[in-house]
Amino acid sequence: MGALSANPDSRVSVSKRSSRFITSDGEKRLRKELARLWHEERPQLLESIAAAAAEGDRSENAEYIYGRRRLREIDRKIKYLSERLDQLEVVEIDDDRVPDQLVFGAWIESEDEEGEVNKLRIVGSDESDGARGFISMDSPIGRALMKRRVGESVLVRLPKGEVEYTILSISFRG
Repeated sequence: MGALSANPDSRVSVSKRSSRFITSDGEKRLRKELARLWHEERPQLLESIAAAAAEGDRSENAEYIYGRRRLREIDRKIKYLSERLDQLEVVEIDDDRVPDQLVFGAWIESEDEEGEVNKLRIVGSDESDGARGFISMDSPIGRALMKRRVGESVLVRLPKGEVEYTILSISFRG
């Protein structure tokens, strides 16, 4: 897993390889989830499956059947996270640098046409979370805002229609 700079002059094209990028915080969250599933949730579930199996007829034992189904889900998630973490490239962010344009990992304050100010962070698809203001660089808003500068306005096509956003500030500090 390589480390890249969030420098817009970097030789790696963010738009071509966007699905592979993640912030170091995002990678830590995925690794923590993988460890929790592998070391906590899966062993506990195996114990409950063994206890349910000891009760007798497994074909009519709802706890056993549900436990096996849940175990398959956990195993699929563990496999997915393990493979995905091997594919990701962590982008190291210099919090002290002030970017001159919106790049991966940066925070942006934007204002829409109704005067509502939004604070968003442009991240990879693996860590997007609208409730936290983490917007995927692959989303319509993320694609439209990338490489824009403070003071620029951009028209974004969304399911609810076109919305114009004006960039008020860009930084690497949340």
